[in-house]
Amino acid sequence: MSEDCDIVVSSGRVLRARSAGPVDAPAIMYFPGTPDSRLFIDVLAPLAVTSPVRVIAFDRPGYGGSTAARFSLASVAQDAGAVMDALGVDRFAAVGQSGGGPFALATAAALPDRVTGVGSASGAGCIAEVPGEFDLMVDTDKQALARLPDDPEGAARLFGLGFGDLVAVAHDDDAVLAAFTEMLPPDADVLQRADVRAALPAALREAFRQGVEGAAWDNVAWVGPWDLDFASIRQPTWLWYGDADPLAIPANAYWLKDKIPHATLVMRPGEGHMGIITHFDEIAATLAATLT
Repeated sequence: MSEDCDIVVSSGRVLRARSAGPVDAPAIMYFPGTPDSRLFIDVLAPLAVTSPVRVIAFDRPGYGGSTAARFSLASVAQDAGAVMDALGVDRFAAVGQSGGGPFALATAAALPDRVTGVGSASGAGCIAEVPGEFDLMVDTDKQALARLPDDPEGAARLFGLGFGDLVAVAHDDDAVLAAFTEMLPPDADVLQRADVRAALPAALREAFRQGVEGAAWDNVAWVGPWDLDFASIRQPTWLWYGDADPLAIPANAYWLKDKIPHATLVMRPGEGHMGIITHFDEIAATLAATLT
């Protein structure tokens, strides 16, 4: 059973969090992708069969039910700690999908005494530094990157323009699924799963409930310079990627492996961007083992 709750952090902002799975099971904080919302854990939690886990996620500022605000990798890491405090969770593992990957890694760096293990699934590297990524950016995103780090608000406005096509179809389930299938050809079979077809459009609509600000600040946080040193991560770390991923191209994985030398890199031949779904049972068991 999934449950939502609103958590008020010290600044007075509200973070909307969601918990799924047994409350007494090992806790894994899941960081949704860009753009996505907490609702997607309803797909993931039931997939953890080998080692049942409690999956917890929260909407980053400006997404879903969380108060809009500028944010960074470091500030989201502190928000993650506040969410876990409110839910009575001391030690936990963390994993992020796609644009959520940098936030999971940031939480491990910022909360070394609480995060026992961390993973990035098809996660972004620092786009400004990952070889080949700049060439894949659209012009408005390149213009946004040029404003960083001096003008993050201006960069966010430009990054927000890149989500217009998804916002335009978010009301239509079939159109959402068609858009993702077009973006992610290697994941066509995954996107046809009944659980994904039911959850993905709803999670996307929730992500855009307040507009594109949350997604725009995601990009500010990890496209340009990062505000945490990932070389400081000492916990067991896994990098799970598909070598046919058209979004988080494999260069992201190798860039992160260079930053976190002790990380275990799992590169799956022929797989795309949504491996967190097909492999979540393995991912959950791997991370839960760090909590025993």
